[in-house]
Amino acid sequence: MATVSEIIPEALRPEVDAALAWFNATQTDEFEATAILDPDVTLAETGTRELRLVLCGGDTCQQKSFRVARAESSFDVTLAESEVDTAGEPTQDELDPPPGPRREWLDSVLSKHKFAVILFYRGFW
Repeated sequence: MATVSEIIPEALRPEVDAALAWFNATQTDEFEATAILDPDVTLAETGTRELRLVLCGGDTCQQKSFRVARAESSFDVTLAESEVDTAGEPTQDELDPPPGPRREWLDSVLSKHKFAVILFYRGFW
């Protein structure tokens, strides 16, 4: 079972920042990393690491996987889109979004509108 941590380990911060900058360069909204899946597994990897991050920005949160490799003075980042976790099991629906990232968003939306429609599709927000 995958572990979700809302605290990103300092040892992974440079790779997470590089992946986030690379991802934000292709988006209209600015995203931030609100959680990481299996940080202990990622820390144990050497060479190219696969970062599985929960990114929130604008009105959405999404889980994205990145392959991050150290280059001369920075990092090479690519998407590592896989629908299965490292154990070969389907991604767990309760991982997206983890507890917390939606609280502030929902409060701000409810203060502006009489009601909000939240779409929950096949286990994902």
